[in-house]
Amino acid sequence: MIRVAVLGAGRIGKIHAHNVALNPRSKLVAVADPVEAAAKSLADSLGCEASASAGATIARNDIDAIVIGTPTDTHIDFTLEGARRGKAVLCEKPIDLDIRKADAAVAEIEKLKAKVMIAFNRRFDPSSAALKRAIDNGAVGTVHQVVITSRDPSPPPPTYTASGGIFRDMTIHDFDMARFLLGEEPVEVLASGSCLIDPAIGAGGDYDTLMVILKTRSGSQCHINNSRKAIYGYDQRFEVFGSKGMLLNDNVRATTLRGYTEKETEIREPLLNFFLERYEAAYRLELDAFLDAIETGKPMPVTARDGRQALRLADAALESAQTGRMVKV
Repeated sequence: MIRVAVLGAGRIGKIHAHNVALNPRSKLVAVADPVEAAAKSLADSLGCEASASAGATIARNDIDAIVIGTPTDTHIDFTLEGARRGKAVLCEKPIDLDIRKADAAVAEIEKLKAKVMIAFNRRFDPSSAALKRAIDNGAVGTVHQVVITSRDPSPPPPTYTASGGIFRDMTIHDFDMARFLLGEEPVEVLASGSCLIDPAIGAGGDYDTLMVILKTRSGSQCHINNSRKAIYGYDQRFEVFGSKGMLLNDNVRATTLRGYTEKETEIREPLLNFFLERYEAAYRLELDAFLDAIETGKPMPVTARDGRQALRLADAALESAQTGRMVKV
């Protein structure tokens, strides 16, 4: 039984804490959050201890692993503290907002040979995993193009730009999936950003609508399109086109029911509301992969260096959107 502490009792922390508590291979020992009432409420609901101190929780001898669901500017500090104490770490994305801090952290993590995993949960979504297996098995031959559509149902509050902005917070998932599906590193980034939905987001220096083109050294391409507001729901789609054909990973709905009437055909239920519903299974499977790597000694399936690479692409895309030029990475 792997003894786990979850840092953060907010939206993401709750997801991780519930999954740890329900997994037969793990025991949820504690939840830590500086908001004591939030930590206690979550801990009481799951039958574990509560703490207001992440540092004290990480230092406990009865904890083998920590899951970090705290604000982005704490990710590296808590990750390194856990790694230095010999704990396994599952840290939410992004690894940080500063590429220099990320580089230094990755170097230390690799020197320590620490077990650190970055929580890019979409890799573990059953449909995404099936898509990757099909690519690896040669279903499309040589990959020529990847198209990623990711659109939220509604924009975040303007204050959310503190999370790093759309490139480092939202599109960073897509940068990771691009690397995952292309199978090689992008070397060129061209991005265009607009503010078409909420003027307050633009006033805060961010974008709410964007397109990105990535190109690898071999010439393979990836097109990413993001929007902070799709009135029809949480839009998540992948297309992989290659020398032998094409694979599609479509949206998920509550049921597969379709209706046909005198006036309309292909009437279907709306898309799932948001990431909590769409990627519910992905979060569980991500935790399974983390626990499996701890138990077996296998490498973590998503490393700190993967987190660094996604952040580098996010930085390059932001630079391209601001300058109007292609950026080499």
